[in-house]
Amino acid sequence: MTPDPLALWHHMVETRDLSGIEDLLAEDAVFQSPVLHQPQAGRALTAKYLRAAMVVLNNDTFRYVGEWRAERSAVLEFTLSLGPIAVNGVDIIHWNEAGHITLFKVMMRPLKALNTVIPLMAAQLARD
Repeated sequence: MTPDPLALWHHMVETRDLSGIEDLLAEDAVFQSPVLHQPQAGRALTAKYLRAAMVVLNNDTFRYVGEWRAERSAVLEFTLSLGPIAVNGVDIIHWNEAGHITLFKVMMRPLKALNTVIPLMAAQLARD
């Protein structure tokens, strides 16, 4: 039986442990950022962005507050606070028949939140 990629993702978020992220991603996985024009293609780049996002966004206030599923895709709505800034967004996730994530797209609002996240993500990505 194919493992549920969303259950695995939720476990990684809850434990703040992405040590198995490469096993969850398809080799040709794509990460789409709310900031970058070009999609980031490949397992290694997708994992890098997800690891950075885990550090920047997955603080004690991070919560998934909604989930909508289709056969091989889902939209997960999240909220968090970065100091006084309220962040709201969605993760749009697609996976293949083998249960590997093929697309991870992040959308975020409001603009003030996105402008707060951009330098934090840039700094975290520079560390990797």
